[in-house]
Amino acid sequence: QVQLVESGGGLVQPGGSLRLSCTASINIFSAYSMGWYRQAPGKQRELVAIIISGGSTNYADSVKGRFTISTDNTKNMVYLQMNSLKPEDTAVYYCNAVRYLIGIANNYWGQGTQVTVSS
Repeated sequence: QVQLVESGGGLVQPGGSLRLSCTASINIFSAYSMGWYRQAPGKQRELVAIIISGGSTNYADSVKGRFTISTDNTKNMVYLQMNSLKPEDTAVYYCNAVRYLIGIANNYWGQGTQVTVSS
């Protein structure tokens, strides 16, 4: 069973920065992808940033140039550096891992960490 544990959320003023961390119980080399998603109240969960095995990354248009996803493979951790935060970034942020087992994609989720951007 894969476990993902997020940390680093909190309250920050507009323009501020936060770094989210996700600790994985697996060797993240074994994952097809590691990513961050978010869900604001009344909205669907959406992709924020993803890193695919091989190192390619993809970002939601709304966070390009402000957020950076990275990994530390030695610690099995995934990070999301968030700069120039805006009130519309307020959401619960979830860590996600996708692993293929016998050709089937399995999605794993953390419990989420709240990020609130407000003055």
